[in-house]
Amino acid sequence: MRTCSGNYSNKPVGWCSVAPREHFPALEILRILKKVDDLPVWSIVCFFIDKNLRNEGVSYQLILAALQYVQNNGGKIIEAYPIEQKKDKVVPVFAWTGIAAAFHKAGFAEVARCSETRPIMRYYLK
Repeated sequence: MRTCSGNYSNKPVGWCSVAPREHFPALEILRILKKVDDLPVWSIVCFFIDKNLRNEGVSYQLILAALQYVQNNGGKIIEAYPIEQKKDKVVPVFAWTGIAAAFHKAGFAEVARCSETRPIMRYYLK
């Protein structure tokens, strides 16, 4: 598992966890995150963003860093399991997997949905 971290003025402001899907056995247990297919995917599974910098684009920058990391390590498909925001604000306890809008902005597309608020999204590297 790899953690991509973000810094601002030499202070840590957030991180996200990314690795091949099989490194996260809990994904196999959760019905709403079941495998879409048998393609080898890397998964972005969680984020931590400094509470003073939430809604400032930190997660988007971490997503871009994760994409670069996966590409540098030979991955071709990155999958994410964000929450889709239905109100102006998402309660932070539910946002640890990321916000769908940030993944859309980074170029991810929805490939499956087993829950009203939890799309499975992918990005295909060239």
